[in-house]
Amino acid sequence: ADEPEIALEMGGTYEDLRERSTANFSQLIPGRVWFGIPKSDARLRFIDPQYGFSTSQARFFTVSFDDNLIVDVRMSPQIEPLLLDDALKVVLDLQDQWRQSGWVVIWPKDDPPFADTPEWRAQLQDVNKGGRTYWQAGDKYQAMLIMNRFKDKKRPSEERYLITLSLAKPWLPIDTELPVLAR
Repeated sequence: ADEPEIALEMGGTYEDLRERSTANFSQLIPGRVWFGIPKSDARLRFIDPQYGFSTSQARFFTVSFDDNLIVDVRMSPQIEPLLLDDALKVVLDLQDQWRQSGWVVIWPKDDPPFADTPEWRAQLQDVNKGGRTYWQAGDKYQAMLIMNRFKDKKRPSEERYLITLSLAKPWLPIDTELPVLAR
């Protein structure tokens, strides 16, 4: 891809991230718990032989480290607040990539996956609701995907949306076996 990217694997090292990535990245802070950021807009390429995926370019993008090891990622996979149709394309693409590589939705009754339905659109358009869904990749990773309306001062007359993606080793307990999604 021609777009700058941060290529990383959870538990990987700062040096591996720098070697694999085409976007410049913050300097290492050894011996500390710290977070770094790309020095330009960049997309995430999450490296895992089974559960890997890629995002669209992001302006807000942080990688947390414990000394030299990657422990989590928090980002907004967009350059600016998006119109509803465009924001849905981003979250639906992520969910499709996850489904195809074996991720599953956890707590589908309380926090179902996003969908392009009239019900989801109405919920997302409600400034007090928004949406959230949790996904898990085997016993290796969890992801939280959130989408909310955002008051964009640059475009006050338009409904704009922000997406937040958090990715780490499992941090939330699961009471039962992981559900299997219908395909």
